[in-house]
Amino acid sequence: MILYYLVSVIYILVCVLLLMVILLQQGKGDMAAAFGGGSSQSAFGARAGATVLSKATAVLAVLFMLGALALAILGVRGPGSLLSGTPAPAPPPKPAAPTTAPATSGATGSTGAAAPAGAAPTGATTPAPTGATTPTGSTGSTGSTGK
Repeated sequence: MILYYLVSVIYILVCVLLLMVILLQQGKGDMAAAFGGGSSQSAFGARAGATVLSKATAVLAVLFMLGALALAILGVRGPGSLLSGTPAPAPPPKPAAPTTAPATSGATGSTGAAAPAGAAPTGATTPAPTGATTPTGSTGSTGSTGK
C-alpha cells in the first residue's frame, strides 16, 4: 500500500514537469505554417536539432506512460473499497406456506389411516355448495342446463 502512494506522488510530479516542459517549448510557427504556408521546401518544415526541452519531453512522456501502467497494476491491490467494511444486506424473508388444510370429502374408507388434523370425523357429511357438481353429473338444486 505504501508503494501505491509512492508511485502516485512520483506520477503527479512527472505530470507537473511534463506540463511545464511542454509549455516552455517554442512554437514551430504561426497558423499559416500549420496549414502548409511555411517557407521551407521540406514536407514538415525545417528540421531543428533536438533540444534539451524536446529530449526532456520524450523522457517525461515515457515516464508518464509507465507510471499510468504501474498505477493501473497496483490499483488492483491498492486501497480497498469504501464499502468493504459494511456487512451485506440480509436476504428477503421467504413467503410463509399456506396454513389451510386441503379440502376433504365426507366419504370415508375402511383403510384404517388416521385422518389429518382438521378433517371431518368419520361418518360426518359435508354439505355441497349450491351449484356444485355432484358425482352423478347433475348440477345444483335446479338441475337445468340453461336452454
